[in-house]
Amino acid sequence: MDACLIDSSDLNDAEVTELEIMKKHQKDFMEDIQKINQEIAEIFLEIDHFQQAQSCKLIQRDKNLSVGRKKFNMDPVKGIQYLVEHKILSLDAHEVAKFLYQGEGLNKTAIGDYLGQRDPLNLQVLQAFVECHQFANLNLVQALRQFLWSFRLPGEAQKIDRMMEAFANWYCQCNPGIFQSTDACYILSFSVIMLNTSLHNPNVKDKPPFERFMSMNRGINNGADLQEVLLKNLFESIKNEPFSIPEDDGNDLTHTFFNPSREGWLLKLGGRVKTWKRRWFILTDNCLYYFEYTTDKEPLGIIPLENLSVRPVDDPKKPNCFELFNANCKGQKIKACKTDGDGRVVEGKHQSYKISAASQEDRDLWIEAIQTSITRDPFYDLVAARKKKVTSKK
Repeated sequence: MDACLIDSSDLNDAEVTELEIMKKHQKDFMEDIQKINQEIAEIFLEIDHFQQAQSCKLIQRDKNLSVGRKKFNMDPVKGIQYLVEHKILSLDAHEVAKFLYQGEGLNKTAIGDYLGQRDPLNLQVLQAFVECHQFANLNLVQALRQFLWSFRLPGEAQKIDRMMEAFANWYCQCNPGIFQSTDACYILSFSVIMLNTSLHNPNVKDKPPFERFMSMNRGINNGADLQEVLLKNLFESIKNEPFSIPEDDGNDLTHTFFNPSREGWLLKLGGRVKTWKRRWFILTDNCLYYFEYTTDKEPLGIIPLENLSVRPVDDPKKPNCFELFNANCKGQKIKACKTDGDGRVVEGKHQSYKISAASQEDRDLWIEAIQTSITRDPFYDLVAARKKKVTSKK
């Protein structure tokens, strides 16, 4: 019964006192309910503010992450620095390695560039990155397929050496007993990569048989030969399926031309039609690109410099000339591409490229820059050096 409905005139003094106490308790109780309701409303308001703040932080984090990835693809070191400054990453090598291994939104050429650096952090990240791969119970070709797909192998011999050294060490740790030393794993890995090129590059006419592959790997296992069945399995695996090597996956050519080794106007002699045309040349990433105008986004032609040579030459019609040529394959067309009149990409027609500079000084600077950029397949030198090391241990 509600205490307010009771007629106090019918109550004695004790009952009136009891009624007053009940009314006070009721009032206190209602005040407590009001306070609780107010506190609940404040808590819900705080939760709403917290959720809004968290949402804003997540939006900002996603924005910083996106910017960081773009910066990484343009300049890997600055990209990592940006992500650390904005607390997306820490400078923990394993955390950075996991970020690179997951690779979402990252250019694989940029990943390879970062992993190849010699700074102490980069070396630690390389080791942690290699250890992200699970090589246990995989044969060497299977492990190499996984490893070489996770980034684009750079062209510099020293970088390749560090990366393949880390790969060989980790593979041997994951698969103890297969090789007597990591040197054997290192040498065989390069042999497999070179075999892949020899078997599947259309420019290589002399395809090596298994016997040649076996012969070139004699004595690499601490002076002993590897089991023939092991080599046979690796040979057949590569023969049946070439490596899937990631291309330079930058979708924006701005990345390619962002920081060229050299650029400027030069005259280029045509391949079939021997006329000189003025072109804007950009030298970067071991390639020589040429454009009709400096504002063009797509090049008219691309000349990969790998295995080419450069030298000054005389020409009766143009001064200050230099020539790009293949000293090992005289008479063959240089592996290059160009855009024809219909906008289609076609194979180049040049057995050599003759180019004229504005002055002798400009010519010499171009020759020097091109010589610096030219790369030859470093695998052979690396394997030869490691085989010499193994032989000296006997």
